[in-house]
Amino acid sequence: QVQLVESGGGLVQPGGSLRLSCAASGSIFSINAMGWYRQAPGKQRELVARITSGGSTNYADSVKGRFTISRDNAKNTVYLQMNSLKPEDTAVYYCNALVVVTTTLRQYDYWGQGTQVTVSS
Repeated sequence: QVQLVESGGGLVQPGGSLRLSCAASGSIFSINAMGWYRQAPGKQRELVARITSGGSTNYADSVKGRFTISRDNAKNTVYLQMNSLKPEDTAVYYCNALVVVTTTLRQYDYWGQGTQVTVSS
C-alpha cells in the first residue's frame, strides 16, 4: 500500500503565500508523475499543476506565474508554492501520484486526503 500525506493548507489573506507538501510512503518502487488538484464547493476537481519524474511541468492557466510545483525524488515528496493567492484559489487541494508498487511492479493512481486552502480577508 501507498499513502500520500499532505500538509501546509490554511487561511491566508489575498496576495499572500502558502506552501503545500505531499509525502508518499509505503510499497514504492518508483513514482512517475505527481500533481496537485483542487476542488471548490459546487465545482469539479481540476488539475492545478503536474510534474513528471524528469521534472517536466504543466499548470492550469489560472495559476501560471503564481504557483510553482517541485519535487524531491529522494524524499518522494512534491511541493506546491502558491504566491499571490486570490479568493478564487479557495478549495480543497489534493495530492496525486502515479506509483509503481514493489509488490507487482504495476502502476496505480493514489490520492491524498486533501488539505483546505482558504483565501479571505
